[in-house]
Amino acid sequence: MPLSPGFSDYMLELLAGFGRVEAKRMFGGAGLYRDGVMFAILDDDAAFFRVDDALQAEMDAQGSVPWVYSMKSDGSIRSMGYWRMPETAADDPDEAVALAKRSYAAAIVRKAVRAKKPAAKKAAKAVVKTKAPAKARAKK
Repeated sequence: MPLSPGFSDYMLELLAGFGRVEAKRMFGGAGLYRDGVMFAILDDDAAFFRVDDALQAEMDAQGSVPWVYSMKSDGSIRSMGYWRMPETAADDPDEAVALAKRSYAAAIVRKAVRAKKPAAKKAAKAVVKTKAPAKARAKK
């Protein structure tokens, strides 16, 4: 995930109209964050934005490609729901900000859904634990 010096600064400048955005280094690349929510990945001097189904379809139609990585353990290719910023947005701050807003919204929804999953699993385990002894008593 190497980035050229200044690429993060370029992206922050491009997205200045979106408000306070931070670039945090990770694994040689960077993540773009707003209010603690990561909505984009910077990798190999390209920006990849978090997508929902609608945004993914639009970006796919524009010729965008997903951000993928290879698993060292088995060599499989994985995707995480980030798609490359269209070339037109790289030269147009208004388009880039509009994309960032949609990507941020998709990231917030994804974060909320993921936060509910552990709570649902924990509740399901609690139900199983409380019902199991009652079933055991009924069989006796």
